[in-house]
Amino acid sequence: MNTIEVNHLSVYFNMGNQKIDNLKDFFIQKVKRNLKVQKFWALRDVSFTLHEGEALGVLGLNGSGKSTLLKTIAGVLEPSEGSVRTVGSIAPMIELGAGFDLDLTARENIYLNGAVLGYDREYMKKRFDEIIDFAELEDFVDVPVKNFSSGMTARLGFSIATMNQPDILILDEVLSVGDFKFQAKSQARTQEIIDNGATVLFVSHAATQVAELCTRALWLDRGRVVMDGPMKEVVEAYTGMPLVLTAPAATL
Repeated sequence: MNTIEVNHLSVYFNMGNQKIDNLKDFFIQKVKRNLKVQKFWALRDVSFTLHEGEALGVLGLNGSGKSTLLKTIAGVLEPSEGSVRTVGSIAPMIELGAGFDLDLTARENIYLNGAVLGYDREYMKKRFDEIIDFAELEDFVDVPVKNFSSGMTARLGFSIATMNQPDILILDEVLSVGDFKFQAKSQARTQEIIDNGATVLFVSHAATQVAELCTRALWLDRGRVVMDGPMKEVVEAYTGMPLVLTAPAATL
């Protein structure tokens, strides 16, 4: 069964060609009809399908459209053209701190995120210790999240997002945050989620991390698909070097 279907997807943003510093200048330029915008196409005619249990790594330089693709599939952005269809629950980890109230503590944010995800307080209370234990934040439960490092924030977000088995897991550079021990632990949990049948979309600048986790890769450049195929072939084409792994991947 296909859990993600992306058909001729294009996304653009309107970009102004003038620098306007305040609201007064904006209205003056608008009245004079001097405001001009141009379309910036972040994605152009992207198509692919993913079936249940497949792990797709998305590669590309900064500005290639990787995060825009994930946000559109997660429902954060609307397609400008084409369509996206998903089946099942989605656990998105797209931006560090997304969904957190930085003035609230870790404890308060766990219950807040649980409510957003549709879980009542009693259910989150049962999962609370497990979430904190995995995130390794036992000593920071009642500290405001605004005082957390980026790694601590990512650990908390990842732990909440993966406390249940999602149908689709979306990860944007999350497995590269934190020390090597947490990276290994989060990668192991991601692999467990894949083994249990979830579909995974994973963006990373670390090609070896994509190779160790994914069975397939998609290479984007300036919003367009350069290559879509078996992980090893795409990674080697993208890096221009033979793939060398410290641990054998499932597809090699």
